Amino acid sequence: MGRVQRAAIVSFLLLGAMFITVPVFAQMDFSGEWNPIFYEDQPERVAGPEIGDYTGIPITDAARVRADSWKASVQTLPEWQCRPHSADYIWRGPSQLRVTKEVDPVTRKVSAWHAEWLRSVDNVIYMDGRPHPPDYAEHTWGGFATGEMVGQTMTVTVTHLKEGYLRRNGLPRSDTAKIVEHWIRHGDYLTVAVIMYDPVYLAEPFVRTTDYRLNPGGLVAPYPCEVVEEITRPKGSVPSWLPGKNPDLTEYAEKYGLPQEATRGGPQTMYPEYRSKLK
Repeated sequence: MGRVQRAAIVSFLLLGAMFITVPVFAQMDFSGEWNPIFYEDQPERVAGPEIGDYTGIPITDAARVRADSWKASVQTLPEWQCRPHSADYIWRGPSQLRVTKEVDPVTRKVSAWHAEWLRSVDNVIYMDGRPHPPDYAEHTWGGFATGEMVGQTMTVTVTHLKEGYLRRNGLPRSDTAKIVEHWIRHGDYLTVAVIMYDPVYLAEPFVRTTDYRLNPGGLVAPYPCEVVEEITRPKGSVPSWLPGKNPDLTEYAEKYGLPQEATRGGPQTMYPEYRSKLK
């Protein structure tokens, strides 16, 4: 064996050893078409919750006043008809989910994820370590989201959201809120835990989990929304109730035989000890 052949073999072995000893970079793959599991919190997914149902939600007095004055017909206004669900609420929307990824061609790492529903904007999650912009930067329906992998769980932080809603019965979410999401995949199932911090409308953090199932043949259809005049009303009129004038706030408690106090929400209604207080 000549010197050149020996040198080639040694170089090949060293190169192989280098690839063996370099740590392998692995990330959970969340990409695909996902179907929502509709029997989970079904009223949230389709028809929407009942008027006056704030049970178990740690709302502030300010949130309660806003919700009490809400009328569902506000959604017939032109500026509401094609309004997308914001990034924090869309997890509970009645739509399939598409997740795609951007991969850096050099490092082969995921640099960004894209999440898209039927009635949403393209929600981008940056994985390249960039900082969040200052508070005065533009707020959008998708907000500004960054993510990091913690083991096989992806933790996402969302800021810079336009004002939205916590539930589709008038409970608001302010534009100062911060959202933390934890994406967890178990085979064909995706669980997302959403933790909301809102200094205006929440007295304590609010946690919800939502589940999806992988559907390789799924499709997120286009949403060609067109604004029309649904109801003729005076110019500048905005449907709402004046404080203390909403006649529907007691209907939920009466329908299910619940104490009216419990349905009004607040941090105390989240905990099991609250039942003994009612007794």
